[in-house]
Amino acid sequence: MGRSILDMGGCQSYSSSDEEDVSALKANYNNISLFKVKNNTLHLIPSAEVKPYLRDHFLSKRITDLDLLTLSALPHGLDQQEWIATNTVSFFQHTTLFFSALSESCSMTTCPAAKSPGNMLYEWTDDQGKKLKCSAPIYIDYALSYIQEILTDERVFPTKAGSPFPSGFMFLIQKIFVMLFRTLAHLFSAHYQDAIAVELHPHLNTLFTHFITFSHTFRLLEPSETAPIDELMAVLTH
Repeated sequence: MGRSILDMGGCQSYSSSDEEDVSALKANYNNISLFKVKNNTLHLIPSAEVKPYLRDHFLSKRITDLDLLTLSALPHGLDQQEWIATNTVSFFQHTTLFFSALSESCSMTTCPAAKSPGNMLYEWTDDQGKKLKCSAPIYIDYALSYIQEILTDERVFPTKAGSPFPSGFMFLIQKIFVMLFRTLAHLFSAHYQDAIAVELHPHLNTLFTHFITFSHTFRLLEPSETAPIDELMAVLTH
């Protein structure tokens, strides 16, 4: 899928007093592999689904006691765009890992439509502006492939230290966060029970809470996008 990407940008490694906490959290996220044996239009759809992701017994489970609000905050002396870029890459990696771990449960048969809590149906918009109705695994594959393309483009996320970010960098970040949000929202909506079955729900709870906390801190998601799962977010971030 051909896409134009903005002009030269910059991304580099960070160093802060929070680095040990970040490393510990990432290590816990990466333990997901131990359990694995093996754009975007939305519409209301009717549903009478049970919501195991709203049961406190499951949502209260976490893999860390770290204060995620403090962990999300911009470290003193660090460039804000650099901090956002670093965390965006991390959220993408962990979301991809989660989807991979639960991919056997997410197929064109089990998930013929990409939906989230709140009875929302997602559609993909191609380069010509055509809206495509597709299954959840296809939608998520499109989304993660699109994000991967942006993150590996040196003009947007260059690895050379000191390179400036492009003028449209935050627009792209917001677009990435919408796609990651919809992927995680689908996992909660359709596959939370699957996550519980393989004891991955504490990891998913922690990742999503961290993701939502970070997005709120830097205003990366519109309220209209997250409104369908306000109830879930309120429980997770209370």
